[in-house]
Amino acid sequence: MLLPTSLVGSYPQPEWLIDRARLSTQVPRVRADDLWRVAPEHLEAAQDDATILAIRDQERAGLDIITDGEQRRESYSNRFATALDGVDVERPGTTLSRTGKPIAVPRVVGPIRRLRPVGVRDLAVLRANTGGAVKATVPGPFTLSKQAQDDFYGDAEAMALDYAAALNAEIKDLFAAGADIVQIDEPWMQQHPADARRYGLKALDRALAGVTGTVAVHLCFGYAALVHDKPSGYSFLPELESSKAQQVSIEAAQPGLDCRILQTLPSKTIIVGVIDLADMKVETPATVAGRIRRALDFVPAERLVIAPDCGMKYLPRPVAFAKMQAMADGAALVRREIAG
Repeated sequence: MLLPTSLVGSYPQPEWLIDRARLSTQVPRVRADDLWRVAPEHLEAAQDDATILAIRDQERAGLDIITDGEQRRESYSNRFATALDGVDVERPGTTLSRTGKPIAVPRVVGPIRRLRPVGVRDLAVLRANTGGAVKATVPGPFTLSKQAQDDFYGDAEAMALDYAAALNAEIKDLFAAGADIVQIDEPWMQQHPADARRYGLKALDRALAGVTGTVAVHLCFGYAALVHDKPSGYSFLPELESSKAQQVSIEAAQPGLDCRILQTLPSKTIIVGVIDLADMKVETPATVAGRIRRALDFVPAERLVIAPDCGMKYLPRPVAFAKMQAMADGAALVRREIAG
């Protein structure tokens, strides 16, 4: 169908599952088990229930491509990052966040290797509970390498390539388990464009070596709840035209992105952000339709997917649902216009 709709990945977790007040001040890079409100012996079952709720909300809102809402994750990256061999999870390291503050991160003390599938069971729960197209999400190798303290490699590129090899196995397993799309989150490419050009694309393509399914790469400026002042343009985006990924996910609503830059990605499907996650006011379908039309000036409808700017996990759940519904309704408006 034209203009299919999807979340970028995350949807707000219920208050009964996680301490949302504490979560709202951070994006954990290391384990944060103390955020969960459910006892460890019941946590997996509770996360299954929350996942089914997230799926049903997406279906009720009218979305076309469904995610698990990342209900099992404290952040988009830490669940995978702390499941790898070569990482000391008991004694974290530090690095600077995207806002320049020291943060705790995984400390790499040996070769990065994947010990086991990390998200395959998550995908199985998603696949079993919806009949539509489904998308799984993983953190990207460049971002993982930037969110780590290197006490082993002494070579940023070598470390990123080993993260990529671990992700390559994970992505292949996710497609084998029934994913229609796998999204790789690479927000730190925007933060470190010189390094992204130097070895980030190489790491991304290593992660996709031999992968035959549809892959999206998401670049953003950070969660709106934590990053309030965003640039109006990307420092790294046209470079993705040469990558093996078929789709590129960008935020356009909050930053008021000049969509002309999308012309630099002529072979890619564009997942365009049309929901401003910094504004608690719910967009009207007409507002969403207007944002879609801005992208249509530069990208044909056959190459557009409609989404929020970024993950919705920091929004209040009622606001997130209403915005999601407005997004689906706005896409339907434009779809009808195109059909004449």
